[in-house]
This record gives sequence, C-alpha cells and structure tokens, in this order.
Amino acid sequence: MPPSRYRNRQQAGTALAEKLLPYREEDTLVLAVPRGGVPVAVPVVRALASELDLIIPRKIATPRQPELAVGAVCEDGDVLLNHQLVSYFKLSREEISRLAAKEVAEIKRRLLLYRGGRPPAPVGGRTVIVIDDGVATGFTITAALRSVRRRRPQKLILAVPVAPPDTVEKLSREADVLVCPLQPELFGAVGQFYDDFAQLTDEEVINYLAAAGSQ
Repeated sequence: MPPSRYRNRQQAGTALAEKLLPYREEDTLVLAVPRGGVPVAVPVVRALASELDLIIPRKIATPRQPELAVGAVCEDGDVLLNHQLVSYFKLSREEISRLAAKEVAEIKRRLLLYRGGRPPAPVGGRTVIVIDDGVATGFTITAALRSVRRRRPQKLILAVPVAPPDTVEKLSREADVLVCPLQPELFGAVGQFYDDFAQLTDEEVINYLAAAGSQ
C-alpha cells in the first residue's frame, strides 16, 4: 500500500530504496539534488551499495518576477526555456545568457563546496538514479534529467517520494524509469507530505555526503 505521507526525508528515502532494490546488481550511480534530495538519497545508496554524487538544477528567473522560472540550467550550461514566459517578458538571447551564467556560477560554487574538491563521478554507461525529495511542476528536474542524459548513461531513472500525477506523466517521458510511491491528486507543495520538512544547511548536506561515502 503506498504511503499517504512521510515522517521525514530519511523515511522517504527508505521507501524509495525498497522500490529500487532490483538495481542493486548494476553499476549504479545515485545523483542527489541538494539540499533536500541528499538525505533522501542516503538510504538508497546504502541499500544499493552505489556511488553517490550530485546534480544541481537551478531555475532562471527575471528580477521582475523572481518566483517564475523562465528557464532552468545545470552545470553544463545548457538552458531549458519556458518559451511562453521568455516571450512575455521579451527577454533577449543575451539577457538569458547573462541570467543563466549567474546560475551556473552558483551551481559550480555549491558543487565545489559539497564535493570538497572531488571530481564528478563518471556517468557514461551506468545506471543513473536522480533523486530529489519531491517534485511539483517538474520544470527544473527536467533540466537535470536532460543534463544527465547528455552524458550518456545506460539507463536513467528518476526516483522521488512524492509528485502530482500530471507531473509524473510528463517526467516519465524524460526518464527510462520513474519511481514515485506517492502521487496525490490534491497537491499544493512538496512539504505538505512530510511531518518534518526542515530546510537543510550546507553543513548538514556535507555531513550526509560524508556519512554515505564512509559506508
């Protein structure tokens, strides 16, 4: 029976780990989306005895409407655009490039901080599982999945504890396999499906990564 909510991110990760056990015998890499996806990923990494690394998608917003994503980008700099909003705000190619470059710089800063100088894990030819603590619209995670796909994994899996059904349907076209135990019709925000959804600090993220690496 699927869960109706989660106590915390660790319990959500345990629920995902049970669904992902068939991939234990494969050459598996887990890519967590910081910050919230990291504690979700740790139980999966332990259950699958897999390697853990990070993928950081960032939304691109305009100063006029910072809550709206006109685009999304990952470390490789390839931009996914919401063409309707780009047209609405009359954004030029140069302006989008400038906004994207700012986000890529922040992604690289965070990756350096979290990895502590370690090189990125190789993706090509492996089973790659992208994990976050939940998805609402799916726009930024789509950018993450496409970024991973460009690095030629053998199999691309998206695993999230909770997402609305329409988002799951859209994202199922971006991944080879999608695992999402909780798909509520009435969906307001990811946090409403957790008893404890406290924001994590950078230090907590680093500690989770260190603990997973020491297993």
